[in-house]
Amino acid sequence: MTGAVARWATTEDHALIGDYARFCHDVGVSDRALRDRLRLGRLFLCEHPDLDVWMLDPTRTRLADLDRTKAWPMLSWAALSGRMEMDLELLATKNIGGMGVTLRRLWPQEYERLWEKARALGWSSAWTRAVIDEFVPVVVASSTKGIPELTSEALDAFEVALAQVVGASQNRRHQWRAQLFSLRQLLFEISQLDTPPRRGREGGSIEERFFAVPGAGIRLAMVRYVTARSSLLSRSSVEGLIQDLIPFGEFIGREFAEVTSLRQLRRHHIEAFLTFNRTRTWRGRVTRDQRVSASVVHAAVLTLRNFFDDITLWGWAERPRSRLVFATDIPRMPRPLPRALPEDIDAALLAAVAQLDDFFACSAIQILRRTGLRIGECLNLELDCVVDYGLTGIWLQVPLGKLKTERSIPLDAETITILEAWKAQRGHQRAYPHPDTGVPTEFLFQERGRPLGQSRIRKGLRDAAHVAGLVGPDGQPYVPTPHQLRHTFATQLLNAGLSLTALMALLGHVTPEMTLRYATLSSPTLRKAYEEAMGKVRKSIPVAALGRTAVPARVDWLASEFLKTRVANGYCSRHLPAGACPYANICETCDNFTPTAQFLSVLHEQLDDILDLKADAERRDWSAEVERHRRVIEALTRHINQLENLPTSETSS
Repeated sequence: MTGAVARWATTEDHALIGDYARFCHDVGVSDRALRDRLRLGRLFLCEHPDLDVWMLDPTRTRLADLDRTKAWPMLSWAALSGRMEMDLELLATKNIGGMGVTLRRLWPQEYERLWEKARALGWSSAWTRAVIDEFVPVVVASSTKGIPELTSEALDAFEVALAQVVGASQNRRHQWRAQLFSLRQLLFEISQLDTPPRRGREGGSIEERFFAVPGAGIRLAMVRYVTARSSLLSRSSVEGLIQDLIPFGEFIGREFAEVTSLRQLRRHHIEAFLTFNRTRTWRGRVTRDQRVSASVVHAAVLTLRNFFDDITLWGWAERPRSRLVFATDIPRMPRPLPRALPEDIDAALLAAVAQLDDFFACSAIQILRRTGLRIGECLNLELDCVVDYGLTGIWLQVPLGKLKTERSIPLDAETITILEAWKAQRGHQRAYPHPDTGVPTEFLFQERGRPLGQSRIRKGLRDAAHVAGLVGPDGQPYVPTPHQLRHTFATQLLNAGLSLTALMALLGHVTPEMTLRYATLSSPTLRKAYEEAMGKVRKSIPVAALGRTAVPARVDWLASEFLKTRVANGYCSRHLPAGACPYANICETCDNFTPTAQFLSVLHEQLDDILDLKADAERRDWSAEVERHRRVIEALTRHINQLENLPTSETSS
């Protein structure tokens, strides 16, 4: 064999050598490297002509063969070009250096497209190399599919195979899972995949979720019920049903193992669960040695009652024999008033928010404070959410949210500026499937190819509170929540005179009761009525001067809040806020009133009372009462003078 022939395949060579030689010539391998690669490839194929059979050898044996023959360049090319399938056990333990170069030469356009998209997403060079140069070759080699052929099914199969790899270290598994997520994102961004990646592990099917329930009949009924309800509920609501029903199924299986179907349930089983439910600790993904919240306790009982009621109405054979859960079993939920931020804390917090380094947190927090949005509504805002309605101004279109209702909120100039500044730096982002509908949606708060979450908003609030030096009543750092911004927005508008019906529309409440909580907290109408009433009440409360008694010796009515005036046969108890009575002492001031000598002593006592009342009214500046008492004094003096045969001009007024 001459040197010239060695650079190409011969008739005696393995069929793989011809394709490999052409590849080496096409990519411009140097003459010496070409001869070395073909020579080592021929030696390896002479020993292992059937690569599929060689792949069945133990991983340690194959690693020894590769170390001895130095034929890795040819084998990696064969795997990347789809001529052989390389298992993950070998790829997880072998140094796969050089595969990225081969991948780039096999698919130069696709390779460069991935790099361009990674740069557009703002990835670092190190992470981009780790995903494209180091991880993509692993996926291609193990699946025998080129870059253009990588589909969701192929990546799912890779993820399943990765879970079964024995030789991969825990660090390698974790690294490959993270890189797989990034690869899915890249392929989604270049429109090669239709669905974006999801953070975290999927919870499994409904049947798998209920494996924790021991009783077979109870488990099957719960699975059937949740499956039936899932057709009309959102994913989060289905998750809530599962989380509420599983504790009951687990409790019955643990405490009453003999009960395996709903037909066997009796009232004492429910009562035992109700007692346990109030003191149980957190389970599942948030397992911790702490009692569940009141809302979780309430939701579990409510869901259980609905479960029994629904399957009874539907006529299921598995239904309990009688009603087991009643309305009185459902614990009352506490209804705390909205916690708005005090004015000084609100101002200090917003000033610190404006200085945050995280532009997303800075923008989102200010929008929450200026619009009263729920945090979920804010994150679900779409790119075209700002609408100009002409004469009525510019409004924010809030999409379907927590209560499945849409609404519009008027925007001021500052809020519009914040929104436009964020949109300017957001750049172009591919439409992302809506979590509820699956319809491709361009979200306003989207960055690096995916919608943004709540964590950065909450962190921004904590950082701003720390910078502002906010401290709570207990001396600990004050930690505001995003929903407090909504409460502050509503309270501020109510204090400014906004009607409850208008506030209801702005907040997106579907029942007046939701908005009336803010009326209880802060209502200008309630405050005005209170101030008017208190103004009248304060006038009836005696205020004594220094060294003087607040109650005249002979004015016993001042010991209470009533204006007690002596009349012919008793006292008048007319309330002071009602004002002066035009009929008080009407008989004494009437022209037809004719007293007799037997009532002379009574008239003298009545005159003394009226003189004291008039003096007290003068001190309090009650002009109407002074005038009324003056008229009565004149009439009484006239009657007394007539009875005592005194001139009428001698009065005591």
